[in-house]
Amino acid sequence: MPLQSMTGFARSEGTSGRCRWAWELRSVNGKGLDLRIRLPQGFEQFEPMVRQKAAAAFTRGNMQIGLSVSVVEAQVQPVINQAALSAILSLREQLSGIVDSAPLRLDTLLGVRGVVDFREAEESAAERESRDQDISDGLDAAIERLLSMRLGEGHALRQVLGGHVGKIAALAAAIEADRSRSIDAIAERLAGQVQMLMQGNGGLDRDRLYQEAVLLATKADLREEIDRLEAHVRAAEQLLLADQPVGRKLDFLAQEFNREANTICSKSNAAAVTAAGIELKVVIDQFREQIQNLE
Repeated sequence: MPLQSMTGFARSEGTSGRCRWAWELRSVNGKGLDLRIRLPQGFEQFEPMVRQKAAAAFTRGNMQIGLSVSVVEAQVQPVINQAALSAILSLREQLSGIVDSAPLRLDTLLGVRGVVDFREAEESAAERESRDQDISDGLDAAIERLLSMRLGEGHALRQVLGGHVGKIAALAAAIEADRSRSIDAIAERLAGQVQMLMQGNGGLDRDRLYQEAVLLATKADLREEIDRLEAHVRAAEQLLLADQPVGRKLDFLAQEFNREANTICSKSNAAAVTAAGIELKVVIDQFREQIQNLE
């Protein structure tokens, strides 16, 4: 799967029978996949399905997944209280010789409290199954929309990160090409320093001074750091083209980039190289900051 960001939002809603439902998915940066699921009462059975589908689509991100369900059109049905009706009929029979025994009218019965109740109609098994399937399909749609958003941001991040890697490569090349690193420039600079020391103290041994100067020049050589920078650049370019989550690997490379930049700055013996090293650290910080958004 191409690079994707860890931030995004998606919503999916619809109606099924008398119910209106809506899924909302929010995702932000996270070290792993952390799911926080909110389901209304009576829909707790969806949680295992939600976790399974989210884990199949994403590997990292702190995600909030919520479902809301409401009744669009309430339907009621009459329910006869058989005990209350039997009691009224029994009382009528007992009082038949005492009071007028006119036929008992339906509207009279309906007016007696407790004989007939009106309750919300219950869904049939087929209706519940259809509703649950619609809600499940709605979750699929919301996940697909979130994935699409994260992939879109991932594509944009690829371009940004590619630009940072290009700048790192250019700065490494500039450091390598800087004249201060040439053998002639190093020899000229060291010769001048040795000459100054010899003029200031005629007791210094010239051969010994040159040996120390050569040792210092060897310690200040940046060949290894530049080679490692170039290797890290090639690795980063390959990762940016990978069809898999690479956020953690790129974060490790950013640390390695920073390590080489610090070494270059500490070993530099020329203002131009030091300036390039400092700019290199700035670009690496920008690179690492953007990586935190990648899955």
